[in-house]
Amino acid sequence: MEFNEKLQELRKQKGITQEELAEELYVSRTAISKWESGRGYPNIDSLRAISKYFLVSLDELLSSDEVLTIAEEDNKQKEKHLRDMVFGLLDCSVAMFLFLPFFGQRVEGVIQEVSLLSLTEIEPYVKIPYLIVVFGIIIWGILILALQNCQSTLWLHWKDKVSLALSAVGTLFFMISLQPYAGMFTLIFLIIKALMLIKWA
Repeated sequence: MEFNEKLQELRKQKGITQEELAEELYVSRTAISKWESGRGYPNIDSLRAISKYFLVSLDELLSSDEVLTIAEEDNKQKEKHLRDMVFGLLDCSVAMFLFLPFFGQRVEGVIQEVSLLSLTEIEPYVKIPYLIVVFGIIIWGILILALQNCQSTLWLHWKDKVSLALSAVGTLFFMISLQPYAGMFTLIFLIIKALMLIKWA
């Protein structure tokens, strides 16, 4: 008997609904439905909670193949969380551009290094896009960190792509406008992200 069938049987023996079981395990009813229909497996913590709630061992719940599948899924989930943390922190760290001297400006023939907020000797049509790019990257980083547990297909599909695109746009824009320090840092962040995606593809 597969895990999904065992879970259904244990729940019915106990005489509870999927919703009641979800409340006991602190998960959504959708998660229970997914597990019982065989469309996925719980993580290790949820498996322990199921084992404790129904007073059965993990060996009784799972076959050896299912144990391997769950271990693989758990590893993928941990890798995803690590990648989200790195992407989010890299994007948020672009906030240093606002306060540290990554930008050059010419004052009376002398080039000074200043922060983005102190960059006054350039045209607004250049500074405003700088601010838009920097704040766009920071906000996206905050979203990645805040929505680590979001399972929306749209979000999962686009979050890494948008992060990469913003870093690429920032790198290109800073390099074209002759801001090599800012361009170099966004390029380094872009490379780190690309390598992580290649490694865990």
